[in-house]
Amino acid sequence: MLNVTFLGTVSGIPSLNRHHPAIVLEYFTDERDVLLFDCGENAQRQLMKSGVSFMQIDKIFITHWHADHFAGLIPLIQTMNLEKRKAPLTIFGPEAERFVSNIMDMGYFGLNFPVKAVDVDFEGEEISKIYSAQEYDIFSVPVLHTVPSVAYCFKEKDRWNIDEGKLKKLGLKRGVWLKRLKADGEAEMNGKKVKIEDVGYVKEGLKVVYSGDTMPCDNVLRLSKDADLLIHDGTFMEEDTGSKAHAGVKSAAALAKKAHARNLVLTHISRRYQDPKELEDEAREVFPGAVVARDMMKVELKKDGFKVFENFRGGRD
Repeated sequence: MLNVTFLGTVSGIPSLNRHHPAIVLEYFTDERDVLLFDCGENAQRQLMKSGVSFMQIDKIFITHWHADHFAGLIPLIQTMNLEKRKAPLTIFGPEAERFVSNIMDMGYFGLNFPVKAVDVDFEGEEISKIYSAQEYDIFSVPVLHTVPSVAYCFKEKDRWNIDEGKLKKLGLKRGVWLKRLKADGEAEMNGKKVKIEDVGYVKEGLKVVYSGDTMPCDNVLRLSKDADLLIHDGTFMEEDTGSKAHAGVKSAAALAKKAHARNLVLTHISRRYQDPKELEDEAREVFPGAVVARDMMKVELKKDGFKVFENFRGGRD
C-alpha cells in the first residue's frame, strides 16, 4: 500500500488555498519510505500539516527548475540542518548538479549532513531507471515544457505470492520453507524439489506516474502505460490552453485513457479557476472518475482500491 499527499497543487502564482507544487509519496513495507516530488515554496509547512516528518525524506525528485517547483528546497534543507539531521539527502532532477550547487551557495548553510545531486536525462525518448530500492524502482523520461523537464514513475517490484489452492493440490503446508522458496526460486520439501511457479503467482506491483509540467506527449504516454495512478498536469480548461506548454484537462484525460491508467488526478491548477468542479466535469467527459487535486488531499492506493481523503486547512478553493 502507498499514500500520496498533495501538499501544493497550483500553477505559477499561489492562491490563498493552493500552494506551489509538492507531492509526498509514502510507501509502506516493513518500514516507511517517504519520497518528495517537487518542492515548491512553503513545502515544509505543508509537510508539517500533513503529519509526514520531513526528516524521513531521503530522496527528492525535482521535475524542472522553475521556482514554483523548487523554491522550497532552501528552507527545507536549512530546517533539516537545524534539526541536526545526519542522514544524507539525494536530490534528483535535470541538471541537478548545477542547480543544487547554486542553491548551496545561496546562504550560510554550514551543513551537518551530505546533500548529493543526481542528474537526470532530459533529452530523447528513453525511459531511464534512476534509482532502485529493494521493493521499488524510480524511472524518468523527458517531457515537453519550456525548460529541461522530466516525468517520474514509482514502480513497486512484482513479487511472488503463494497460492493456497496449489499448495493443497500438491499436499504441501505453509512453513518457513516458503521464505527460502520466494528468495531462491526453488526449495526442497518432503524430498521433492518445488519451484516457485508450482505454488505461486505473480502479484504485479503498484505504479504511480507524475508528469510534472508538460504538454501531453508520447513519452508520458509510454511511461504511464497501465499505471495505477497517473498524476498529470491539468493547468487549464481545454479552451484556455492555447500554445502554452501545459496540458488542458481534457487532453490529459485522453492520455490517461489511452495509457489504460486506472486512476487520474490532475494538478498544477491555474489560479483562474475558483471552482475545481468545472475542471473535473470536463475531464470526466473523457475519463470518468478523474479527480482535480486540492491542497492536503490524500490518496490511498492499493491494487484493489483507490480512496481520496480531503483534508483542507483554510477552506475550499
